This record gives sequence, C-alpha cells and structure tokens, in this order.
Amino acid sequence: MNGFTSFNDTWFQQLHRLVQQLSSCPKHPTTTEHQHHLLHVINKVMSHYAEYYSVKSLAAEHDALSVFVAPWATTLERSLHWIGGWRPTTAFHLVYSEASIHFEAHIIDILRGFRTGDLGDLSPAQFRRVSELQCETVKEENAISEELSEWQDGVSELMGSSSDLDVKTGLLTSVLKKADDLRLRTVRKVVDLLTPQQAVEFLIAASELHFGVRGWGITQDRHRNNFF
Repeated sequence: MNGFTSFNDTWFQQLHRLVQQLSSCPKHPTTTEHQHHLLHVINKVMSHYAEYYSVKSLAAEHDALSVFVAPWATTLERSLHWIGGWRPTTAFHLVYSEASIHFEAHIIDILRGFRTGDLGDLSPAQFRRVSELQCETVKEENAISEELSEWQDGVSELMGSSSDLDVKTGLLTSVLKKADDLRLRTVRKVVDLLTPQQAVEFLIAASELHFGVRGWGITQDRHRNNFF
C-alpha cells in the first residue's frame, strides 16, 4: 500500500498544478479560442481524476481492506469518507453552495438582466438536471451502501477457510470499485451539464474543498501526535 500512498501524494501535487491552470483561465471567455482553452484544461483535470481511480482500482484488487481504510488519508478525511472516499452527492451540495455564493455576489447585475455566465447564472434547465442527477446518485449510493451492509453482516464468514476469505475480500473489492465508479461518473455528469466557465468554477471549488479538508486534517493529526 506504500506504492499507492506515494502515488496519491504525487497525484495531489499534480492536482495543485492543474488547479493553478484552471484559476488562470479567462473568467469570462469571449472567443472560441478561450472556450477551447477552457475545454482543454477541463479535460486534463478529468483525465487526472480518471487516472486516480484507475490506479486505485488496481490497488483495491491487491489489498481491498487497506484501500477501504485509506491509510494515506488524514484522520479527518477518513471521518468524512463513504466507502473509501468522498460521498458522490457532495458534488451537488457544492454546486448549490457555489451557485448561491456567485448569485449573491452578482445579484445586482442579474436583477438588471445581465448574464454573468458563472455558477450563479445556472438556467432552470440546469437546475432541473442537477436535481435529477442528485436523485439518481442518491439511489445508487443507497444501493452500494446496502451491498456493503450485506458484506459486513457476513463478518462471521471471515473466520472460515482462506478460500472463503478470498471470496469475501473479492466482494469488498467490487463494492469499492462501484463506489469509485460512481464518484467519477458523478463529477463527469456534473461537468457535462455545466458550461465550460461554470465547469472550471466547479472543479476549482471541489479541489479547494479537498485541499482545505486535507490541510486541516494534517494540522490536526500533527497536533494529536504531539499531544500523545
């Protein structure tokens, strides 16, 4: 698992650099060239996420139990985890939160009929699609949670033969992969329903939330270790 921990650290550093590229994108793209640039950077970020879950899937096949407890994460991050990672529906809460922040920041312009083009300027069709996706994702989350519950209910079987243990571990691997697949698909679907400008804002906000939680978690872990 040291191999994936090292990969995770490198991946996280690369995400920082990609977010810097997102932040340097034009705030209000006005040309086709600007739009293409935004799409190019968005695709780089999405490929970065896809790589993460591809490598994590291989790690789960090798050691599902370690991937489930995520030793590379801070204590705070693990307390927020749902099946080895962030809960997919967090993406929708982030969209609503960012939409509210942007709307309030530009409310005068919006009331005057000016289109800001940012997350505060989501159309009724976009809000409807976000709501539909949220409902779909909640159903999938619940189904995967039920699979994990069934796996946990069979904990007594872990005391059987090694072949029984292999079967049970294989089932956990399947649950982990389904959870990660839902995480990646959720981000992709949210990005797809947004304009390039909105997608950039969403990806920056998602990354900053990730950075913030991890940074706070590292500080808390260091304080805890020094205390004990």
